[in-house]
Amino acid sequence: MATFARLLTFLGPYRGKVALLSALAALATAMTVLIPWLTGRAVDAVQDGAWGTLRLVALAVAGAGLARLVLTVARRLIAGRVSLAVEVDLRERVHDHVLGLELGFFDRQQTGQLMSRGTVDVQSVRFFLGYGLVFMLQSTLTIVLAAVTMVVIQPSLALVALAPVPVVALVARRYGTRGRPAVQEVQQRIAELTADAEENVSGVRVVKAFAREARQFARFEGSVGRVFAQSMVSTRLRAFYNPFLAFLPQLGLAALLVVGGRRVAAGTLSLGDFTTFYTLMLMLTGPMRMFGISLGMAQRATASGARLFELLDRAPRITAPVAARALPEGGGHVELRGVQLSYGDASAPALRGLDLDVPAGTTLALVGATGAGKTSLVGLLSRLYDPQAGAVLIDGVDVRELEPEALRRAIAVVDDAPFLFSATVHDNIAYARPDASREEVEDAARRAQADGFIRELPQGYDTRVGERGLTLSGGQRQRVAIARALLVDPRVLVLDDATSSVDASTEQQIKAALAEAGTDGRSPSVGAGRTTFVIAHRMSTIALADEVAVLEGGRVAARGAHEELLELSPLYREIVEQELSEAPAAVEVAT
Repeated sequence: MATFARLLTFLGPYRGKVALLSALAALATAMTVLIPWLTGRAVDAVQDGAWGTLRLVALAVAGAGLARLVLTVARRLIAGRVSLAVEVDLRERVHDHVLGLELGFFDRQQTGQLMSRGTVDVQSVRFFLGYGLVFMLQSTLTIVLAAVTMVVIQPSLALVALAPVPVVALVARRYGTRGRPAVQEVQQRIAELTADAEENVSGVRVVKAFAREARQFARFEGSVGRVFAQSMVSTRLRAFYNPFLAFLPQLGLAALLVVGGRRVAAGTLSLGDFTTFYTLMLMLTGPMRMFGISLGMAQRATASGARLFELLDRAPRITAPVAARALPEGGGHVELRGVQLSYGDASAPALRGLDLDVPAGTTLALVGATGAGKTSLVGLLSRLYDPQAGAVLIDGVDVRELEPEALRRAIAVVDDAPFLFSATVHDNIAYARPDASREEVEDAARRAQADGFIRELPQGYDTRVGERGLTLSGGQRQRVAIARALLVDPRVLVLDDATSSVDASTEQQIKAALAEAGTDGRSPSVGAGRTTFVIAHRMSTIALADEVAVLEGGRVAARGAHEELLELSPLYREIVEQELSEAPAAVEVAT
């Protein structure tokens, strides 16, 4: 019930429309109940030969029918508007909340699961709040008004006709108790199916490269089968309870025919009143059935609401401080003091007591084995993660004291598999600075050695790249991403294996362009240059750096110039020797 009550709060902004909707539904229901009563009066008029009265009653029936038509049309229009408005509010709220969550949340979530909550679950809630509630209201009002009308005409006969109603209430409650868990499980299975579908589409290149279409189809088929099996559990419940709820009023109708027929024969009940009773009982079949359908909608909405609230109640763990400090002037002096970072339930921390001081304008290469903590270290700079211990400072200020948005505008990250949006090349480069002029975009592309291939595209800078930029080569995507980073002129630039897909010659040109960009007056602190972190696996990439920091087990094991480390650090020497044996050509370029 708590989830159900929370769902109703989404109607808060539309109280006026909901009140009008309820009033229209009540009036339409009143017209629906009025027609059987008028029909009874018409039968009495026929028996009495009161033709004038019959004509008036016939006009009243037509008028009630017309009124119900107008009221129903108005009610449906308003209900549709409220339903769509709730959907818009829900989608925006879910989307805004998800984007506000820290990166660590997404590390443990499947994209398809989140998509399912933002689509399937939102629609279930929307249909119930927009239509299901109204159906329940109308069904309840119809039963109540019909019961009142019967009691007014003849209370004892009303008790006979309405005897099944308490049973209907008990059956409906039982249906809700059994149906809600079944529906919630269906929603979960649909989310898993969506996740599998999204994964298959996103990873289609890998699937085809290894000819694993049959395996992925079998996996998807299994997910479809689980949705089907669980849906059948819910379907079997609906298949029994909905017809049963529609059947119960027939028992009251049968009792009415026997008892009411005898009273008509005995002269204690007019034929018109008997007709009213009979018509009302026939009319109750629809509301009873609709009540069951509405109950099913309520169950689906409650199950979806529980999944949505589970997401919405998950508070962001990285938030702006109450009194955020402005990022001070500086050239990107970075300090990490005793930093420790662990991911979720990982058995060992990614960083442990790490200390690092990088003066403004320095280009520092980070090298080490996989899992040494290189990417974790740079992830702390823009506060994608918060350390469990220690502090990260940019130009003397702890990043936790800064507004995250301002901090991230001062730091640009380019990784080895950059994400490009399904938009033009120009829009992708200008993504972080939509107000950038065409000249600025092209200048950034030239510095990233991307201008040449961009101009050779069918529409140049206005060429649309495919989803995730897959119409471009890996090296082209990396250069577009570097141009995007250079355009914002960051205080700190992070190149996470960002030139791994370009040839050695282009890499050297990018290196020269980056060196030039750090001292050409465009940096935040004139003369101080730009602080750059280079995560390297190739010796040619290390050549971009002034210094090298060797990471091992989440700590800085050694730091210094290339030649110095070759003499003093066995670990660095091992890394270089391994590179020599695997890619001698790259080392020749670097040396």
